[in-house]
Amino acid sequence: MEIEEAVKLISNEAVPVTDTVTAPLCDVSGLVLANDITAKEPVPAFARSAMDGYAVKACEVTDASKERPVRLNVIGEILAGDSDRGRLSHIPSSAVRVMTGGMIPDGYDAVVRQEDTDLGEDAVEIYAPVSSHMNYCPVGEEIQRGETVLCAGRRIGRVEIGILAALGINEVTVRRPARVAVISTGSELVSPGEELQQGKIYGSIRYMLETSVKQESLDIIYSVDCADDVDLITEHIVKAAKRADVIITTGGVSVGKRDLLPAVLRDLGARILFSGVSIQPGTPTMASVYQDKIILSLSGNPYAALANFDLYFPVIVSGLMGSDSYLPRIREAVLKEPYDKVNRMRRLVRAFVERGEVYLPADSHKSSVFGNMDRCNCYMDIPAGTKLSVGDKVRIREIRYR
Repeated sequence: MEIEEAVKLISNEAVPVTDTVTAPLCDVSGLVLANDITAKEPVPAFARSAMDGYAVKACEVTDASKERPVRLNVIGEILAGDSDRGRLSHIPSSAVRVMTGGMIPDGYDAVVRQEDTDLGEDAVEIYAPVSSHMNYCPVGEEIQRGETVLCAGRRIGRVEIGILAALGINEVTVRRPARVAVISTGSELVSPGEELQQGKIYGSIRYMLETSVKQESLDIIYSVDCADDVDLITEHIVKAAKRADVIITTGGVSVGKRDLLPAVLRDLGARILFSGVSIQPGTPTMASVYQDKIILSLSGNPYAALANFDLYFPVIVSGLMGSDSYLPRIREAVLKEPYDKVNRMRRLVRAFVERGEVYLPADSHKSSVFGNMDRCNCYMDIPAGTKLSVGDKVRIREIRYR
């Protein structure tokens, strides 16, 4: 099966989360809006100055110049935050001293920057003309009253947070973050901090996958290393399925003596979406559905697990959260370094893309080696049997997680 078909199958099973939570503005970054946001007030709610200077009526300073300044009486001063604009309004041949962000009184339609004046206090000389609404922020310049500024399904980032704050919204209703379980199988795995006995290794994949999940502002609700034991693996999957929206397993998906996961899933009655994909690394990757929960089963080799997690997990989460913002960019770039190997199968090669050019900083491409991924930010997606030369266009999949 090609990965595009596998992606489609898994995408069809990712039903959007319908539960919502209401949380303070400081806690919703990375989450998805559950409802449209409509402005109850304009932003700004009053005309304000874009700089330090003098509010004027533009038609009164049309002929102002350094040689022939226009002299205006200063009838008041307004600083940012002052709320007594109501006591001031335009009278002929007058100006009001205003600071950046200060309210502009009624009847004044422009601001002369202070550099174009003599900085007078009782009267000011204007040395340059301004046009109407110059250096002037009108009511609703940013947002109009009644405008739908953010739609349901929009993922919340720093700009969205800023918009919500500008509207005075201090809490917002979002879709509940997807709940993720990670189960790493392998009798050889030891948790960091424990004594490392002969024949054992410290498990690393679970921690990398957890970090990836948390970077998306999603919840890890179950995480465990599990020995190669049918009963133990079954127990953990059953427990995880009671709480999680998606379960990620690693290890045990190939054809070795201790590759127990396919049998466990069959015995549980899981519906297999796919088992085996035409891609290296990670050919044995599986996906299934148990108790209406997607189970993505990855290789126990670190690079293979990461690469295939990056292929499928964003698709699952995009479906669960109802937002395409979780998906990585897929585009073309130009190969700038030799890659001489002609692969029998389609292959994901770790690489680095910059300004549309692809480099190969990793010195090893083995599935068991993952440390050199810190120098990579994309995968080069090479079709089977393809011979590449420097200057060729290649397809790349950007890596979301760092």
